[in-house]
Amino acid sequence: MTGHGVHGAAGGDSLADVLERILDKGIVVAGDVSVSLVGIELVTIRLRLLVATVDKAKELGIDWWETDPRLSSAAHDALEENAALRDRIAALEARLEGASA
Repeated sequence: MTGHGVHGAAGGDSLADVLERILDKGIVVAGDVSVSLVGIELVTIRLRLLVATVDKAKELGIDWWETDPRLSSAAHDALEENAALRDRIAALEARLEGASA
């Protein structure tokens, strides 16, 4: 009697091979869940999941983590700079209004 080994996924691909292929190509899972009562929408949850490498995501034009101030120190610095510039503009506008009066 010959022994039968356990084989991997179809085609002999290992989990690492499948994961590498998914990360290389990218996979998107999207869905919306709505809860309504008597025809009135109470809650809507929109789910978007992208599984890919950072390079692949950037290739697809997805780079939100670079501009989110909670995830990027550069984005946080830009927010602080924008606030400082707004303050300077407000001060200059106030001076212009005072000079023209």
